[in-house]
Amino acid sequence: MLRNVPRTDDSNLLVGTETHDDAGVYRLTDEIALVQTIDFFPPVVNDPFVYGQIAAANALSDVYAMGGTPRTALNLVGYPDDRLSLDWLGEILRGGADRCTAAGAVVVGGHTVRDVEIKFGLAVTGVVHPRKVLTNAGARPGDVLILTKPLGTGFVTTAHKANDCSEESLRAACSSMIQLNHLGLQAIEESGGVHGVTDITGFGLAGHSFEMAEGSGVTLDIRLGQLPLLAGVEELVRKRYLTRASATNAQYVAAGLRIEGKLDPLRHEVFYDAQTSGGLLISIDPARAEALIRSLKEHGAMCASLVGEVLPRQDPGTALVLRP
Repeated sequence: MLRNVPRTDDSNLLVGTETHDDAGVYRLTDEIALVQTIDFFPPVVNDPFVYGQIAAANALSDVYAMGGTPRTALNLVGYPDDRLSLDWLGEILRGGADRCTAAGAVVVGGHTVRDVEIKFGLAVTGVVHPRKVLTNAGARPGDVLILTKPLGTGFVTTAHKANDCSEESLRAACSSMIQLNHLGLQAIEESGGVHGVTDITGFGLAGHSFEMAEGSGVTLDIRLGQLPLLAGVEELVRKRYLTRASATNAQYVAAGLRIEGKLDPLRHEVFYDAQTSGGLLISIDPARAEALIRSLKEHGAMCASLVGEVLPRQDPGTALVLRP
């Protein structure tokens, strides 16, 4: 898709598209770099305020994944105002503003177009010191992998659209999706020893861990049995409430995936599940892992689960090893 886009030859572009990272980073001075990202999508829940919160938290997450602090945000809206009341849109924007306020970011404006389908999200600008940028390309052999939110939001939101999701599962998923990943960044800053970070969103744990492995030139060894799951997700997997992205995520990583042992088929599906506003996947020196897990818990992160380790590249074609 990007092959016809000219490469930028600018020494101040610290992070571009080469490693499929979470945001772009551009150096302004020796002490300040901009972190820029954009994300928007259709509603995943029926409550417009909660939808606005989720979409905003999802967009803000990319800045945290780069080690940055969000400063400003622009609303991006597609809305069928010829068919729906603007009151519903007002609640969406209120939800987005709520998460921006919680992040310490200022909503400075935005852009709205008429569309046949509702879409909402943010263009976010953050700041980071150029020497403190975190990327998905820094994982090192010997590191362990820690995940800060449970998986399964794709199954929950798909079941919710079909009116076949328990209130317990929906509440758990919404609580996870609206939680800002600044909790993870605070823990990272306190623990030290972190080498690579990415957030888990539309490509699922499979796709984003694959990109971390490719960008870092390593192999990630993932343990399915250690993956944290949202309440009720396994039952929704049995009912086959897969998102459309599950199949494409599986295809995306297939050539670089090696399976070891007999896998739990339900957890295997969750590995590919597209996440909305998921957690951070953190590659950290094992000597600092306990401190990170402790700090995550102290800050109230949804979870702090050790889900695998980083290996030297096994062979040119193996980015991921998946075990029971």
